[in-house]
Amino acid sequence: MFLITAGTLGWEFALAKTFAAVGVGLLGGFATKTFATSPVFADPLRARPQIGGCCGVSKPFQGKPAWAFWNHADRRQTFLDTGLENALFLLKWLTLAYVIEAVMIHYVPASLVASFLGGTGLYPIIMGALVGAPAYLNGYAAVPLVHALLEQGMAPGAAMSFVIAGGVSCIPAAIAVWALVKPRVFAAYLGYALVGAIIAGLGWALIA
Repeated sequence: MFLITAGTLGWEFALAKTFAAVGVGLLGGFATKTFATSPVFADPLRARPQIGGCCGVSKPFQGKPAWAFWNHADRRQTFLDTGLENALFLLKWLTLAYVIEAVMIHYVPASLVASFLGGTGLYPIIMGALVGAPAYLNGYAAVPLVHALLEQGMAPGAAMSFVIAGGVSCIPAAIAVWALVKPRVFAAYLGYALVGAIIAGLGWALIA
């Protein structure tokens, strides 16, 4: 991904994007740690059906782990059941994500996106973050899209905020997170993406 970005948008942009992505991760991690005891992050996960404990364990694990689960029929069955459950979970949510994304790509042309992202100042950077969230296709498709938008007049800062916000809150990623956490945690997740993307866009606008 780094090499594709560097080859299309330049080494400087690729390096800046990398540092910005790490920075957003640190922002989210430290902010969540700071407010971990607040009502926003208390009991963060959505409720899931109770299907019993793993392998019938009713007390904390003791001794050394035995990784060779395939030597025991009951553990093989647990592995297969859990793998199928996870596969169905991902299939359900990712299918919905890519259907929504395909509809958006078909009906929202790139030229329309570019019309909101030109000019200078704070406005195009904020718009880049807001538009990047739903318009970001995936890491590979985003690079030529951003390149085309830059040629159509998109501001450099808006390009950075677009890729940072999009990488965090594009439709597939957002739906996957929505499926796991409660709405208030999801709102914090989107807030981190927006704030981090705007900071990254402002920083890149100053040095680009």
